[in-house]
Amino acid sequence: MKLTILGCYAATPRTISNPTSQVLEIKNRLFLIDCAEGTQVQLRKSKVKFSKINHIFISHLHGDHFYGLVGLISTFMLLNRESDLTVHGPKGIKEIILLQLRASGSFTGYNLYFNELESKESQTIFEDDRVVVKTIPLKHRIYTNGYLFQEKNIERKLNIEAVENYNIDKVYFNKIKFGGDITLENGTVIPNSELTFDPQVAKSYAFCSDTIYDETIIPIIENVDYLYHESTFLESEAHLSERTMHSTAKQAATIALKANVKNLILGHYSTRYGNIELFKDEAQTIFQNVQLADDGKEFEMD
Repeated sequence: MKLTILGCYAATPRTISNPTSQVLEIKNRLFLIDCAEGTQVQLRKSKVKFSKINHIFISHLHGDHFYGLVGLISTFMLLNRESDLTVHGPKGIKEIILLQLRASGSFTGYNLYFNELESKESQTIFEDDRVVVKTIPLKHRIYTNGYLFQEKNIERKLNIEAVENYNIDKVYFNKIKFGGDITLENGTVIPNSELTFDPQVAKSYAFCSDTIYDETIIPIIENVDYLYHESTFLESEAHLSERTMHSTAKQAATIALKANVKNLILGHYSTRYGNIELFKDEAQTIFQNVQLADDGKEFEMD
């Protein structure tokens, strides 16, 4: 699992920083999370193969989280994309994007699907044989969701030495990987535990931006390996976080502590601050395993 931060600052783009967008690579899948202005440029700078992005997850319809989306959709068309693209986001996003495409006389040339969200309860919105994605209902000025990404580790690791010792044909390897026992020609049953190793522990990542301090998300994100939680303000401006329905670094750390997460990544910083290290310093008074997001930064989630 690998996270690439394309942008992680609040509100408007600047020459030195970009608003929210990130790419999560998980089991050879690429997921784009939010798509602010400048996302295409940041994708190229980070050398992300964005033609492999088949699912885009938009948290809410504030401009610093989705104003780059129609441009990216159009660029995919210019690049002769053929594979399907699905946009997951709040109800209304389909109307917004299709209006822009119609008004500009544009078309995609590939199948563009919208999974519009309305539920205020957590729900599974994507699942395949490798990954499950669930919503994390957040409390902001408009309807907003975070997203929980969880690996599926169904396959066990093949013990090649043991398989060769029993002279087991390769045609049975898939059966073994998925937990099956093997019966030899003489009738001897070889239990799966002798032929495989336990799979790696499945990893998880939770994206929570934008939101006020909200303990109702704790049962959803409990024990995740990495939590990205917005920290727009420092505690000295807590009155602004209440008014704008954002969080402070201290509040993000409190959520991480109460949810027993392994690692906390802070982001969505207000541009009023000249030194983002202040966010880490504040958060670490509550929770130790704190890292700072920054534009172009990568996190190898091993």
